[in-house]
Amino acid sequence: MLSDYLYTFKDLNVFFNLFNYISFRAGISLVTSLFIVVIIMPYWIRLQYKMFPSGQPIREDGPSTHLSKKGTPTLGGVLIIISIILSTLLWTSEFSKYNYILILSLILFGIIGFYDDFQKVKIKKGISSKKKFILQIFFTIIIYFTIRLNGFDLNNFFIPFLKNVSVELGFFYFFLILFIIIGSTNATNLTDGLDGLVSMPLIFVFLTFTVFAYILGNINFSNYLLINYMPGSGEIVIFCTSAIGAILGFLWFNSSPASIFMGDTGSQSLGASLAVTSILLKQEFVLAIAGGLFVIETLSVMIQVIFFKLTKGKRFFLMAPLHHHYEKKGLSEQKIVIRFWIISFLFCLLALSLLKIR
Repeated sequence: MLSDYLYTFKDLNVFFNLFNYISFRAGISLVTSLFIVVIIMPYWIRLQYKMFPSGQPIREDGPSTHLSKKGTPTLGGVLIIISIILSTLLWTSEFSKYNYILILSLILFGIIGFYDDFQKVKIKKGISSKKKFILQIFFTIIIYFTIRLNGFDLNNFFIPFLKNVSVELGFFYFFLILFIIIGSTNATNLTDGLDGLVSMPLIFVFLTFTVFAYILGNINFSNYLLINYMPGSGEIVIFCTSAIGAILGFLWFNSSPASIFMGDTGSQSLGASLAVTSILLKQEFVLAIAGGLFVIETLSVMIQVIFFKLTKGKRFFLMAPLHHHYEKKGLSEQKIVIRFWIISFLFCLLALSLLKIR
């Protein structure tokens, strides 16, 4: 906890008093994780070319424009995770159980993603969907009991738009958590299909939760906006800004044409940590709104699969997820990415508007 150590010098110089403020530490955490990624990533890319010269395998049935991406390093998520953890640990104040649970979620689902990515670059085939799903359930159970043992409310589901109105779910809350975490993880993974596509929406959603965490952790703001005050939850801001900085640094190298991919290591871990953030803040509904782009991408896959089975071989979209459909229609990759970023930004603005709807 570097921030706590630096704060002890507040009597020597007024500057050190700044480390007591979440807003100041949030800015430093963002810059810290960003610079970690920007400085180390070139070396990490070169190392991957030496270790795994064949790089990321490309689907032969995908858009023809993707064939040029073959051989691109795919373990960018490893550095994203490392930078988030380091920056969060450095700038979190005291013992923040919120952030340690989020770090645990990041690591657990990062393990699943790394296992899958490593298999892809070694034997050209990732782990089976069944094995991945079993691991996701197992790690979600670990997260569930970790949250419960730390005294968090895993019984009441708060109704959106209303103050202090909740439904007691009891043990069924576990199934809600299972759905949220696994759904968010896979939705983020599905959206990660074009250079830079998933990065900016992730930044927007983390930024949305940065605002919610700051307000929920501040008794004056939470009372003014009629939102349930959650002592200590403001420290989640540090995790979110660390994630934003790391993803911004990654986007520097992932923008088209990408020098490195996030891989399942990044998309699985970031998707899971977003889900756990919403659970810890009791803002599960906000995730569904802010992550609207991820929901659309997931629905496009579900519609494609159901339609294919019902019509015995016909396709509703030219290709799923949805971004590939527009590629098949002839739109350039950059145009699709920017338009999807705009859509994601609008969803996050809608989510932030929920702060005043009470």
